Amino acid sequence: MVELLWAPLLACLVLTAIHVYLGLHVLARGVIFVDLALAQVAALGVTVAFLAGHPIQSEAAYGYALAFTLGGAALFAGSRARRTPVPQEAIIGIVYAVSAAAAVLAVDRAPQGGEHIKQILVGSILTVTPAEVGTLALLYAPIGALHWLIRRPLLDISFDPDGAGARRAVRRWDFVFYASFGVVVTSSVRLAGVLLVFAYLVVPATAAAMLARSVRSRLALGWALGALVSVGGLAAAWTWDLPTGATVVVAFGVVLAGIGLGLAARALARATRQRGPGALRGVAIALCAAAALAGLLLTLAPQIDHWWLDGLEAAIPAARALFLDDDERETYRDSVEDARRSLAELERVRVMQREAQWGTRPMSEEMQERARQYLAGRAELLAGDRMVIQSLRARAQERQRWWVGLPLLIVGAGGALALARRERAT
Repeated sequence: MVELLWAPLLACLVLTAIHVYLGLHVLARGVIFVDLALAQVAALGVTVAFLAGHPIQSEAAYGYALAFTLGGAALFAGSRARRTPVPQEAIIGIVYAVSAAAAVLAVDRAPQGGEHIKQILVGSILTVTPAEVGTLALLYAPIGALHWLIRRPLLDISFDPDGAGARRAVRRWDFVFYASFGVVVTSSVRLAGVLLVFAYLVVPATAAAMLARSVRSRLALGWALGALVSVGGLAAAWTWDLPTGATVVVAFGVVLAGIGLGLAARALARATRQRGPGALRGVAIALCAAAALAGLLLTLAPQIDHWWLDGLEAAIPAARALFLDDDERETYRDSVEDARRSLAELERVRVMQREAQWGTRPMSEEMQERARQYLAGRAELLAGDRMVIQSLRARAQERQRWWVGLPLLIVGAGGALALARRERAT
């Protein structure tokens, strides 16, 4: 594991080092999607190079992408103004949408266009080489040094735009920022893809802004969070055999959601200490409204997926057969038991096949063919058992709509209305 993942982990740490700092500027400027826009402009440049006959990872494709990105940087630097009927975020959104549409039109004419788009979105960070990581670090090091030398005007423009307008040549410094930012994004997208680059830029900076006030504290927290999520995301992708880039992005989302829930719980606890149990009334209203909505959906559409009901039945298995008659209950239990045995048998034979493929278990071609036929037969039996289970659960849900859904709707709606009236009265 370590031998395969050390280079991708090092690449993730390099991305963290530069993108967290740039993310602080992006959040302060309120141009959250500028990364996606510039990344999509770079992707359009790569697509044009691809149509011109250059490989995606070639230096020529990088030149196309950089030229397109610098053009986008000039546009964004010139579109920033304090008094304008069109906000800069609108310009960024338009550039992103037009670039994405143009890239789709371009790859529609190219062979394997779908694979090209997929590579741009998710990248190939798992296959990164140490040489590529070294090249990226050598590119980002002077950009980081430049930003350190000119940190005062850039921080001034990002965090105090109104005051900076009277002291700085805003558009010139904006172009310096967006141009260097574009070089970073263009290089990162080639390696990690649009989604992962956006996650490294925005999520650590957002989490740090939720936890700290000063720029230094936010930068330190963002770096720590980016490093921890990189390690955890790569480990999760390896453990569960998941796509690496997508796993790291989801890990960022899970961590950010956890931080948000933790801060909300802390604020709620503080309000409860100050105001007493009345501070929980809003949460109680929301829970009652959610219960009423769940009951309404179960009453009106019992055949759709109801996750809360599935979770309840998973926690209390006896509840699954509660709304079946005696014959249906016996059939349900038999089908569940048969399905469990089939799954166990399928897993046992599949393990044998994998061991035969790896060479740890000798198995003749005749035995391998018998194993394939056995798996096909067992899979058909499992599909039949699952069809019976789904049919019986559908019958149970038709009865649950009146015995569970309707009472839940009445109790939830009544509780929400009563609590809302009490809230108004106080």
